[in-house]
Amino acid sequence: MNRAILFLAGAVVFEVLWAVMLKVAGGFARPWATAVMGVAYVLSLLFLNLACRSLDLSVAYAVWTGAGATLVALIGVVVFHEALSLERAIGFVLVIAGVVVLIALEPRAASAGSFW
Repeated sequence: MNRAILFLAGAVVFEVLWAVMLKVAGGFARPWATAVMGVAYVLSLLFLNLACRSLDLSVAYAVWTGAGATLVALIGVVVFHEALSLERAIGFVLVIAGVVVLIALEPRAASAGSFW
């Protein structure tokens, strides 16, 4: 598997972790959750940076935000018992489909790094 995709997957995992910890921290009332949130945020950006060495920014950022947002929303529904309307479910499916298309159609030799 492509290392850039693994880095991007790590970035998504840490993005989801910091977003969930944002809820758990309860307005910074729980120091442990706030600390986990801060570390996960930094690691998310580090892994995204590593992924962008080989992937185009437009693809990496879209996958990072789309996959992360969808996973956080699903965790919100399952763990925090947030409402799941038909409209939300359709939105989740569309975002997931977009992420799959971006990854599946990404050429193996990306042009990232050619700007500088």
